[in-house]
Amino acid sequence: MSKWYINTGEHGDVVLSTRIRFARNLAPYPFPAKLPVSEKYTVNELVRTALEDVPALKLQYTDMNQINDFEAVSLAERHLVSPEFVSAREGRSLLLSEDESVSIMLNEEDHIRLQVIKGGFALDEAFSEAGKIDDLLDSRLQYAFDDRIGYLTQCPTNLGTGMRASVMLHLPALAACSQLASLSATVSKLGLTIRGSYGEGSSAKGDIYQLSNQVSLGISEQAALENLKSITLQLATRERTAREELEKNPAFLDKIFRSYGILKTARILSTDEMMELLSFTRLGSIRGQIPVKTEVINELFVTMQPANLNSSYKTRFDAMTRREVRAEAVRRALEESDRTD
Repeated sequence: MSKWYINTGEHGDVVLSTRIRFARNLAPYPFPAKLPVSEKYTVNELVRTALEDVPALKLQYTDMNQINDFEAVSLAERHLVSPEFVSAREGRSLLLSEDESVSIMLNEEDHIRLQVIKGGFALDEAFSEAGKIDDLLDSRLQYAFDDRIGYLTQCPTNLGTGMRASVMLHLPALAACSQLASLSATVSKLGLTIRGSYGEGSSAKGDIYQLSNQVSLGISEQAALENLKSITLQLATRERTAREELEKNPAFLDKIFRSYGILKTARILSTDEMMELLSFTRLGSIRGQIPVKTEVINELFVTMQPANLNSSYKTRFDAMTRREVRAEAVRRALEESDRTD
């Protein structure tokens, strides 16, 4: 079964993925920051039991304290959990679907962090699926909810709907034109924020950015979604226009072909170098200049991250060996894509 990060989906030339996340808490229990470990496991079991008779979900339960470090970090690299979730794992658990489109973090900042993620631009689809799971949990558990404020959350910024909607965008042309700083200032006035691919405080490796709503109090879920839809489509249009302009520059085209050439021949690849080279190669793939499937590049963005390499090979590589293994795996993937085109 293919994972979300392989599928391109609608507007897949710019929009890598769509995510809907709900923050929820159970009324009878303190927020996780004040919850004893024994009661955290009680909360985990309550949520697990509430969903175990729903075979369509096929959620696998993982006690985060029972997996090793690189397995835990690999989940964050695949955007299935937050980096904070793996930093202190005692009392925390994860429910994860087979295709990794549904993940539920238990006892992160809130008791429940329900996430649905889809490839491409699929806000309505992701929201509908997340809503059905949320409604099911709501019918079987007692959510912390206030008629005036809305859903109660540990962090005040999540009060109200408790929803964060986001899209992951590949914006190499806008980045090359140095337009992102001004665009970030503009969208912040509209209740949105542009961050690195792993959220607040992260860098935008591979020219991948996360656009999400900032406001969850005093605005309906539908209004937040429509706002995000509108701005996403505007950014996609601007990115496409910038790509067309940049392709008139021979030096920019040369960068695309050189990036592909290096990836096909390199024997050592660091994460940062790989992400930069993949960004330009993906652009060339989308524009029909490079003979490699975009889905292959999308997958490499994720699976060639450090912890995912360790997890895939079930070995804790040292830094140099990991760079060698990464280079070989990327070469093999690109060669295979060439043969199947």
